[in-house]
Formats: sequence, C-alpha cells, structure tokens
Amino acid sequence: MASTTEETAGPSARPPIEVRYCEVCTFPLEYCEFGSSFSKCKEALLQEDPDLYNKFYSEEALQAKLGTLSLEAQSKLEKDTAAKEAKAEKKADALLKKKMASQVTIKRIERNKRKFVTSIHGLEAFGVDLKKAAKLFAQKFATGASVTKNPQGLEEIVVQGDVSGDIVEMIEDQVGLLKGVPKDNIVEIEEKKKKGGGD
Repeated sequence: MASTTEETAGPSARPPIEVRYCEVCTFPLEYCEFGSSFSKCKEALLQEDPDLYNKFYSEEALQAKLGTLSLEAQSKLEKDTAAKEAKAEKKADALLKKKMASQVTIKRIERNKRKFVTSIHGLEAFGVDLKKAAKLFAQKFATGASVTKNPQGLEEIVVQGDVSGDIVEMIEDQVGLLKGVPKDNIVEIEEKKKKGGGD
C-alpha cells in the first residue's frame, strides 16, 4: 500500500510535519521562549509530556541550543525572559483591575407623565457588544432599544419603558451575552423630569 502511495504522489512526497502547539501561549512548542509566559509554558509541558519537555529543555538540549552563547549572554537571556513575563502579568493585572472597577449604570429617566426610558451605560467594559445587547433587550421587553451617545459622548443603550429592575435581574441571572458582568458593579439611578411652572 505504501508503494502505491509513493507512485501516485511522486518520489519527493514526504509525510506532513506534525506541529505540537503549547496550551499556554498557543505558539508551536519550539517558539514558547518568544512569548510572554515562558515559565508557565515549561511547567505545563513538563506535566503533560515529560519526554517532550526533556527534548526541548533538558541540560543537553539547552547546552546544544546555547552552546555558542557565553555565560553572560545566557544570564541576560534569562533576565530578559523574566522581565517580559513580569511585564505581561502586570499588564493583565492592570486590565483586570480596570475591568473590576468599571461600573454599569442603569438609569430610569422620566420623560413625561408616567412615561419612562431606561439607559444602560458601561456594559462595553465587560466585553458586551452594545448593538447585540440592545437587540436582546428589544426582544425581551417587546419595545424599542437603540445604541446612542449620551451627553458625555459615550455610547449607551436606551430602552423604551421602565425596565431598569428587569435589566438588573437579567445581569444578576447572567442572561445570554450579559454573562461576565458582575452584579456588584451595577449602579441604579433615577432621574426625574424637571418640573416647569406648574404640575
């Protein structure tokens, strides 16, 4: 069977190269060192496949790889890798802190006698697509919902009707694309219409 394959494919046909990808950084294994999580990549590979780990990171493999580098260059390489990892972790922590400090403001606004709209601002900080969220609210409450810019120039969703409590419940229940929005970050505000001369 192998000979017929060679005849049809030609004498230069080779089997495809199998590439293993790292579960941590998603690079091919031999490129993990260029990512920002090299230590984690090595730990994961050691647990998953010790033989493959030895192929890349045993003393002999490292000596063969770094044979031409001086001790000074080797320590510089290790320091650079550690600095790169620390920077990536710091950036990830900063993004997480910013995300957790973000607030979702749900405002109940009185338009005129007994007519309300509900505005929702801040969902985009948690990776929610505002247009899809507006569509979700429109279908859920069978009413109009759109993405508009507020007076500060920031995008928000405006839903016709007094549905602020229902939207809070949807976020608490992690409905659909609202999954991942922490309920502790919700702020409810009521804005009453300013009265003119008389009632």
